[in-house]
Amino acid sequence: MTQHQTLSPQSDYETVRAAIAYLSETGPDEIDLARFSRALGLTERQLTELFRRWCGLSPKSFAQAVALDHAKSLLAQNGSVLDTTYEVGLSSTSRLHDLFVTYEAMPPGAFRARGQGLTMYWGAAPSPFGTAVVTATEYGISGLGFADENMSVDSAFEDLANRWPAARFVRDDARIAPLVRQVFDPARWSPDQPVRVVLIGTDFEVKVWETLLSIPCGKATTYGTIANHLGRPTAARAVGAAVGANPISFVVPCHRVVGSTGALTGYHWGVPRKRAILGWEAGVISSRA
Repeated sequence: MTQHQTLSPQSDYETVRAAIAYLSETGPDEIDLARFSRALGLTERQLTELFRRWCGLSPKSFAQAVALDHAKSLLAQNGSVLDTTYEVGLSSTSRLHDLFVTYEAMPPGAFRARGQGLTMYWGAAPSPFGTAVVTATEYGISGLGFADENMSVDSAFEDLANRWPAARFVRDDARIAPLVRQVFDPARWSPDQPVRVVLIGTDFEVKVWETLLSIPCGKATTYGTIANHLGRPTAARAVGAAVGANPISFVVPCHRVVGSTGALTGYHWGVPRKRAILGWEAGVISSRA
């Protein structure tokens, strides 16, 4: 197992988040490692070890991975990404880079009932991007979000639970912990034990989320491209709304949708976290190159 494959301590992400704030004001080509380290209260060695441990990249490589130019370079190939995935039949069982995902779209009746009669369990566990808060049914993960200093675990749970207002929720951190480990530890990504998710939304939302599942790690697409693939070329704004309503962050990779210029546009759990996820995924790709 490489270094980035070990789940990082909660404090690592807090430092990475501070690093992203610093990088938002400093271009990747202008980074002074000594100044960067001092800004975070670390030595150069500690800073380097932090990024190697957290995502397997050097601070310089991470800075490049979260830069706007990186998003633009990902977009350069987006035209063929969705075509290819549809051609190989990824319409019901999707391969999310090395994270294998199977999903079940709940019928319209279940969507209208908003989970009535369902008992769901939920809990919180550490992830590389702060505390992960997860809701799940016996069929799979139904919601995944994040808590941090700006949003408590209870608030993050309420954000997810509001999508299923008629369901009964039971907290069970012990039951959630292995799901979080499977999602965020690349060593556990296997086609033999795929991550199971449950999608509930309008027909249009589910189609958008299915499309998101076909975007591989290290690639990006735009709202307009998704709209074109759904045969709704004028529906980019509606696609944006559906992407924003995605209930299962990271697993259904709404963070891989960027503006037409490559800009890292809004993300429900914060643009800094979107940058962090893209940088972490760059480390996953680098380790497998």
